[in-house]
Amino acid sequence: MNIRSFYCIVFAFALGAVPVQAAETVLRAGEGVTDITPPVGTELAGFHKPQGKERRSTAVRQPSSARALVLVDGNKNTFVIVSLDVCAVSQEFCREVKKEIARKSRIAADKIHIAATHTHSMPTLRYFRQWGRLPEDYRDLVAKRIVEAVELARKDLAPAKLLLGKERVVGASHNRTSEKYKTDDLFTKESTDEKRWLDTTLHALYFVRKQPKRNLLWYQFSAHPVCHADESTGPDFPGLVASKMKAQEGLSPSFLQGHCGDVNSGTSGRGEADAVSDAIVKALRQAIKSARPIDVNEIRQVTGTFHAPLDIEFHKQQLEEYRTNPSQCTSGPWVGAEFAREWYEVASKWDLAQTSYDTPISALCIGEVALFFHPGELYSVYGLTLRRDSPFRDTLVIGYVDDLIGYVPDPKAYEKGEYSARVVPKIMSLPCFTPQVGRELTAAGLDLLRQLK
Repeated sequence: MNIRSFYCIVFAFALGAVPVQAAETVLRAGEGVTDITPPVGTELAGFHKPQGKERRSTAVRQPSSARALVLVDGNKNTFVIVSLDVCAVSQEFCREVKKEIARKSRIAADKIHIAATHTHSMPTLRYFRQWGRLPEDYRDLVAKRIVEAVELARKDLAPAKLLLGKERVVGASHNRTSEKYKTDDLFTKESTDEKRWLDTTLHALYFVRKQPKRNLLWYQFSAHPVCHADESTGPDFPGLVASKMKAQEGLSPSFLQGHCGDVNSGTSGRGEADAVSDAIVKALRQAIKSARPIDVNEIRQVTGTFHAPLDIEFHKQQLEEYRTNPSQCTSGPWVGAEFAREWYEVASKWDLAQTSYDTPISALCIGEVALFFHPGELYSVYGLTLRRDSPFRDTLVIGYVDDLIGYVPDPKAYEKGEYSARVVPKIMSLPCFTPQVGRELTAAGLDLLRQLK
């Protein structure tokens, strides 16, 4: 078969005209979805609410889900990716859930990745100080539903062809930290973190399977799901994208969050959910139409640990500042008097000999498509740098995975004392990172990606 014939067949079966068997495949894919909608009254995360004024759910805007994708290559190597409609996950939570999945399925725990979408209309499964406490009962429910979703995905396994689509999204995101940001189409080999950036590119992983098995669609895009700030629960804009794609294309896409540390949805503020989802749906449909086939003979992975560097000297300065004059630590980077007091009680017990926070990172290649999983809220420049300098033609940089360390900003954020650099570490009970943390995480990610080549 010549190459022209091969591509004709691939695009034909992508449109449903030719059965999957028309081209040999070794990849199998399955998906399982379970409901994780929290009960009314559950505390929500993502916005500052001091003690006694917690934000609790009063209604359900859209159902929320745990979505599991199971992939098996020709060597029977099995991998799991979970997309979870919550604000955040902790390393401990993920470790426990992976252990249970491994016990039931015999899938190696290090081949399982749990990614939060970071919706601000749901609870957190990682401790936040006054930004939404972790509801223990709900935590247990979600853990159970993730395991169930993986089991459903295993039962759904079927031969699949993978296509990769890419498309720029217009009007769905903006860099919230600067009016002078540049977009990814201007990002060159000379571009650095001296400027602020915005990644507008959407990546679509489209798994085409023989009927009656449905096709599967997973996509990555970079934008905070913060269109809503009320007391109704739901996935935010990814939920609307899923319902609109279901109505228009018969597909129910799963969302993987990108590098959105400095990115909000919409063109300003928090963005209108309908306009944001319409823009993403338009791009997603086009990405499917222009998708190219990916030859998947095997799936490989390299895992590592990122030693996030902590600024212990600055931590000592903050402790001394509060110890000396707590009455002055009531606003700005201290948030409020009660917040500052709670922070100090915990921060003063930090082992000052611990100069890094260790957190998991992984690089996965599905054929010639790479995925880099990390636990941060990366500023856009670092996601773009990873994509630019990766040895793979296409690399999806996926955040909020297997842990959450908070924002990974650029050096300017530390110089200016921005919220991402100086307040969020207090929310998460971590010392501030050093100003080089973004560059170091990028280097660690590129090292893993190069090991895969």
